[in-house]
Amino acid sequence: MNWCRLLLLLLAILLSESSLRASETPPNIVHIIADDLGWNDVGFHSREIKTPRLDRLAKESIVLDRFYVTPICSPTRAGVLTGRYPFRFGIWGGVVSPTQRHGLPPSEKTTPELLQHSGYQNRALFGKWHLGLSSTLFHPLNHGFTHFVGHYNGAIDYFSQHRHGELDWHRDYQSLKEEGYSTDLIGQAAVDFINDQSTASPFYMLVAFNAPHSPLQAQRTDLEDYGFDPTQDLAPNTVRRLARKEGAPNYGMKGRGNSIRQTFSAMVSSLDRNIGGILDALRRNGFARDTIVVFHSDNGADPNHGGSNLPLRGNKFTTWEGGVRVVALIRWLRKLEGGRSLSLIASYVDLLPTYLAAAGQDIPDNLDGINLLPALMHERKPSPRSILLSRDTVVSDRWKLKSGQFYDLVNDPRETTPIADPPLEISNRLRSDLARFPTLVGPKTETSLPLPKRWPPAKWTLPDEP
Repeated sequence: MNWCRLLLLLLAILLSESSLRASETPPNIVHIIADDLGWNDVGFHSREIKTPRLDRLAKESIVLDRFYVTPICSPTRAGVLTGRYPFRFGIWGGVVSPTQRHGLPPSEKTTPELLQHSGYQNRALFGKWHLGLSSTLFHPLNHGFTHFVGHYNGAIDYFSQHRHGELDWHRDYQSLKEEGYSTDLIGQAAVDFINDQSTASPFYMLVAFNAPHSPLQAQRTDLEDYGFDPTQDLAPNTVRRLARKEGAPNYGMKGRGNSIRQTFSAMVSSLDRNIGGILDALRRNGFARDTIVVFHSDNGADPNHGGSNLPLRGNKFTTWEGGVRVVALIRWLRKLEGGRSLSLIASYVDLLPTYLAAAGQDIPDNLDGINLLPALMHERKPSPRSILLSRDTVVSDRWKLKSGQFYDLVNDPRETTPIADPPLEISNRLRSDLARFPTLVGPKTETSLPLPKRWPPAKWTLPDEP
């Protein structure tokens, strides 16, 4: 009888724990993406730039030391939102530029669309979109977001929010004129959204800062922190050729420091301060413990515009480590032990399945990413895997195959010396993985609307798809 009672008691405990897990409210999710931030552009990697709030966040988080993205903006953002390689649906090889007719296909299920099934009623995007500029077919609100404040195109002027001579700043579908510096406007929109939330349902927020991408424009107080001297010459406008091409002579002119690197550093400080404001809003509203916070860059830095990826080799536009291995952090105070680094290989396509798992939701079979939670929670290491970075580059836990040459990233993280005779098993596996690339490439999804004679439209008001 005693054994029977003991078994019944254990069964009751197990059922109770299972019921508790099932009834847990899914976590809030705050996903922050920086634009063109390099490996060497944060304080916890280098003392060159001051990032006290990111440094503190890193101490509270798991630092993903080998987190991979694509070498350029739009594909990374597409993969983040879908959990799938973006070359599967035609977003590859460059950004979605204003005169291109394609964008993120409506058929692709995105993070906000999927999280809606787990009770995420409010799902916001603040900042840069860059995933379809030709019609409302590709608008964020048609991809599962319920709130949007930001810009459709990339590289807007930080003070005027103009690109191609037209205002590119919007609330939902409407053009919006706001005075201020775009990094501050994005940060404040995110804070306002958090302040409006309640504990009744979880929320999802993607904060896609345009900083520190060119044009290089900083606020005076941030420049002064890096020794700005108004009596000295100003840095060149690194987008002056683009300004001439677009017929916008004032584009990128305001807010230059004495040097390119000084201006870039001041822009990162503004980014850091606004991230701090978002974290403070989470704490102030009682959300900090039950919110997953993810931070990473969309690709490596471009040294021509002030960023640095040292000591990694390469930069934006390349699949050397400096172009695709980026600063990345994840914090979930309720579930994850912070203050540590993990060298496991992870990537941009892993974030969606990780969020779905955290929300208690089934993960679709067609994703390229994996759920990182078991590895992050010490439950088990992921199986050996490879991540496709381009048509000629694939990376695994230790090895990288790029342009026909192998690199041992454990012993040679700076990719200085190719390995002539890697283990045969590794060579065969990576070559086989890379051979899959052409079979996975899919077509673009384009608008049915013709390109009008005048583009972009006034105030970037996108035409409606019939």
